[in-house]
Amino acid sequence: MTRFPEVGRLVAEAWPAPSTQDMGGWLLRHAGGVTKRANSVLPLDDPGDVGHAVDQAERFYAAMGLPTVFSIDTQAKPAHLDGFLEGRGYELVDPTLAMVADIAGPYERDGVEIARAPSREWLDLWWSVDGRFDHQLPTAERILTGVPAAYASLDGVAVGRGVPQGKWLGVYAMAVAPEARRRGLGRRVLRALLGWGREQGCERAYLVVVERNAPARAMYEAEGFAHVSGYHYRVKKVTSG
Repeated sequence: MTRFPEVGRLVAEAWPAPSTQDMGGWLLRHAGGVTKRANSVLPLDDPGDVGHAVDQAERFYAAMGLPTVFSIDTQAKPAHLDGFLEGRGYELVDPTLAMVADIAGPYERDGVEIARAPSREWLDLWWSVDGRFDHQLPTAERILTGVPAAYASLDGVAVGRGVPQGKWLGVYAMAVAPEARRRGLGRRVLRALLGWGREQGCERAYLVVVERNAPARAMYEAEGFAHVSGYHYRVKKVTSG
C-alpha cells in the first residue's frame, strides 16, 4: 500500500473546525460536537510528555462536555501514540480509507449543476443522508463553507462537494437519496466534480470513506480510486460522577 502522508493535513484543511487550539504541535479542534473530524486532536508533532499532553487534551474536551477523540494516521506523533491511547482505554472506531486517483478525463458534466455555495436543497439532502448531529446543521454548514469549494447537485437527489487544494482535489459529502440509489447518480456527481477540479488545475483527487461502507468503496474503485492510506479514531467517552 502506497503511503499518503498528506491525508491528515488535507482533511483538516478541507473540513475546517471553527475553533482550533495548537498545543505543542497537537491541534485540538472543536465544532460543538459536529463530526469527529472537526472535534478531534490532530497530532501533527511530538508534544514532549505524551501523558501530560493527553491529560491536557482530556481536560479541554471535558470542559465542553465532549468525548476526547484523536485522529490517528501513519504520521501521528509520537509514533507510539496509538498504543498509548489504547492502554488508556481509548476505543478504536471508524477505520477510514484514504483513496486517490489521477484526474485524467475528459469528464462530462452530464446534467450535474455545480455552484460555489450550497443551496438549501443541497444542504437538506446531504443532511438527510449524513446528518447525525440532531439540529446542528448550521454548524455543519459553517464547516462546509469554511474553505472555497464546489457543490454539485443532480436532479435534487444526489450531491457532492469538491475542495481544490493545490494539485489535490478533495471529494467530500457524497450523498444520494435512498430512493435514487443504484442508478449511477453518485458516479455522475463524482465525474462532474473531477472535471471541475481539472478546470481548477488539480491533478489528483482524494477522498476518505469509512472502511465498512463497501458499496461506496466499490463505486470509487470502479472510477479509478485506489486505497493508499487511512486513519482511525481513538475515542474516550465522557464519564460522569
